Order: sequence, then C-alpha cells, then structure tokens
Amino acid sequence: MDVTLRQLNVFVAIADHRGFGTAAAALGMSQSSVSHSLASLERAVRGELMRRTAPAGPTPLGDALLPHARATLAAARAFAAAAAARHDTAAEGAITVAVPPTAAHGLLPRLLRLWRDNAPHVEIRIFEGFAEEITQWLESGTVDAAILIDPDPVPRGAVPVATDALEAVMRGDHPLAGEDSIALADLLDDPLLATTSGAESQLRELHALAGVPYRPTQHIRELGTLLCMVEAGLGVAVVPSLAGSMLPGGLTLVPVLPRVERRLLLTGPATRPWHPHVTAIRDLCRETGPAT
Repeated sequence: MDVTLRQLNVFVAIADHRGFGTAAAALGMSQSSVSHSLASLERAVRGELMRRTAPAGPTPLGDALLPHARATLAAARAFAAAAAARHDTAAEGAITVAVPPTAAHGLLPRLLRLWRDNAPHVEIRIFEGFAEEITQWLESGTVDAAILIDPDPVPRGAVPVATDALEAVMRGDHPLAGEDSIALADLLDDPLLATTSGAESQLRELHALAGVPYRPTQHIRELGTLLCMVEAGLGVAVVPSLAGSMLPGGLTLVPVLPRVERRLLLTGPATRPWHPHVTAIRDLCRETGPAT
C-alpha cells in the first residue's frame, strides 16, 4: 500500500479542522491539493475516509483509521526530532502537552515558565481536556505528552509534577468558612455539588474513608460552572486544592478530613517511543521536583 506522510497529514487536518478549505489554510496548501491528497489516500485504502459535507466529518472507515494516522504522524515527528538531536541537542521543535483543567489553572503557569527558561528551543502547545480524553489523545498520537492524575499503573518514565489534596469550597459567609479544617460529615447539611473533571474517583474515596454515603445533588463537568453554582449559594463542593487559583473573591477553600491526595504525573505515551523534547521537559521536572 503506497501511503505517504503528506496524505496522512492532510487526512488528519481535514478531520481536525472539519473542512477542506480550513485544512488547506492550516497546511499552507491549495484546497485542490488537499482534495487530491485525500482522494489518493482513499484509493490506497479502498474506501471513503471523509464525508464531503459542511462541516466535514470522518466516515466509519475514517474513524477507524484516524487514530493510526495520528500515531504514525506522531512517530514520524519523534523520528525527525531524534535524528536532529544527534547533531544538535538544542534543535528547535514543537510538542503538544495535554493537561486537565485544574492543572491548567493551578500548575501549568509554573511548568511553562520552567520549560521556557530552561528549554527555549522547545515550543509547547497545550491541549486542555478531561481525564478520559487525555488518555486517548496520548495513545492515539493527538498529543506528545500529558499530565495524568493518579494513573494506575504509573507509566514507565513518568515523573510527579504536583501533589494536591481535596478541599471544601464554600462561600465566605458559610458558618464553616473560617475553620482550619473540617470533617466531611460536617458538610452533610449542605447540598453537595460534585465535579467530574479529574477528581470524582478521589471524591468517592473520601466518602468511603469517612463512612459517608456519596450522594451529590448535581454532577457538573465544567469546574468553572461548579464554582459559579457555589458562589450563587446552591451548595458546597469538594475540589482539588489546585483549583484555588480559579476561585472568585467570594469563595474560600477549607481542608477536608480525612485527607485524600492526588498525584499529577507528566508522561509520554506508553505504546511508542517518546519525542526527545518530551524527555527533555520531563527531565527538567525531575530536577525541580513536584509542586505541593
């Protein structure tokens, strides 16, 4: 089968940009060249990969082959970077790093400063997503590295970049807002608003340790929405302490007992060699140690 990296790049670009014209603009190609490249790839695989609709979307065959195209392109980028690094360890290049929302707000600025100051030749592009998305992106080749929360098993080569704990978030006028810490059972009189953005398994663990049933009144995906609901007086929430940087002025965090921690680790993919720039930023994190 005669398939080229250019064809795969076009296929992925059309899928990501959901159109032939937008993919052409992103790739710096003419729309006719994009169309011809995809058509050649479709002849090679003997089937249609993208629907010619607005917006464009992958066919069932396209959905099946898209992860393989991403992984192939990621491996090709890593190959080129590794070859360049043999001659110049400071060779410029770009990598993508996926992060969960709490890490994006509470941890990422510190990491980006560290990487910028010590590896200025590496361009870091950030993808923000939820835990289940991030794992898929990493193994499919959509991203080159990711920050994972309490992965099991711990990926080989991963390094911890932060440790945080679950804390109650409440309005500043809540009767418990001034306490040094509170027991989870003390929150039972308040409606519990639960986030599903990277902390629900730890929240369930907290309730199990406290011997308290886990019965949230609402499940909220977006952490920002959750905080707005707490600010509106609709309940309290238990969130990772890294979310503290997102709090509006009227809310406060109070440590919750029993203490339940999360570990955030930076890793590359488990199923293919790492991009050398991922190894470089990983080593920088290892030297500085995790944030607490």
